[in-house]
Amino acid sequence: MLSGLTQAIGNTPLIRINCLSQETGCEILGKAEFMNPGGSVKDRAALWMIQDAEQSGQLQPGGTVVEGTAGNTGIGLAHVCNNRGYKTVIYMPDNQSEEKVNLLRTLGAEVRVVPTVPYKNDANFQKQAGRYAQTLSNAVWANQFDNTANREAHYATTGPEIWTQTNGKLDAFTCAVGTGGTLAGVARYLKEQTSNTRIVLTDPVGSALYNWVKTGTADMTPGPSITEGIGNSRITANLQGTPIDDAVQVQDQDMVNMVYRVLRQEGWFFGSSTGINLCGAVQVAHQLGPGHTIATILCDDGSKYMSRLFNAEFLAQKGLHTNASDTPI
Repeated sequence: MLSGLTQAIGNTPLIRINCLSQETGCEILGKAEFMNPGGSVKDRAALWMIQDAEQSGQLQPGGTVVEGTAGNTGIGLAHVCNNRGYKTVIYMPDNQSEEKVNLLRTLGAEVRVVPTVPYKNDANFQKQAGRYAQTLSNAVWANQFDNTANREAHYATTGPEIWTQTNGKLDAFTCAVGTGGTLAGVARYLKEQTSNTRIVLTDPVGSALYNWVKTGTADMTPGPSITEGIGNSRITANLQGTPIDDAVQVQDQDMVNMVYRVLRQEGWFFGSSTGINLCGAVQVAHQLGPGHTIATILCDDGSKYMSRLFNAEFLAQKGLHTNASDTPI
């Protein structure tokens, strides 16, 4: 029996994606992070960052947690803050789905939607969140991008769970990066078990991380992407020093094809980050050849993307379509 919401975070199943496994001759496995209480992988980081702030004394009873987020971290924080009696203030760029904004407000968070500008701009949503937290008493800026409690959550939980669930027989792990916490924590743990597990960063277009892994220079690739919360123009504190063996890049149309394919063929209703991750896992499977085991992250479900990814008019405006018969990779 679990006692309360926070004990329900983590210990998610590792699920075989049958159609992709059959197609590649590899075992394509997804960590079902959509089964966390807040519906995404970000619940883990939210809990660890709040626990870290409590343990350090920065956050006292009745305090406020402020964060800049594309949505899922804010949702995770709102759930944990409600559970622990804190207020939540969320800064969000205006290029995110309206479903996330509405859900955050339903959860009781104060949401401040601000213009989307690059990180180097002082008006960037993350920087605004940091400045606002400094004006409050008994408040913390979660700072998910550079707060390594985020990474520690995945080193302490996600990585060990994947290792146990695969009985230590894992040839590669891949996922997309926003803050870098998931890849960094999982990679560190897996590499401590064996150097043979290949760590591959999967990147959408319009991000600098693919080039960073391939060339050592964080140059932006042409974009933008319609994906939300992944890709980055800089190397975060969470990502720094992570053992990464390779990177693959995924086009938006391939992601759309993948999401609609697994929906129509297997019934899985996933968001865009998961589509990117599954495309990346298939690319890695093709590189390694049949007989290998590749794990990735099933970040969240598709319910927060109805107005974008699952809106044919929106996709058409972006030059994308939903022909699920297309080859996803």
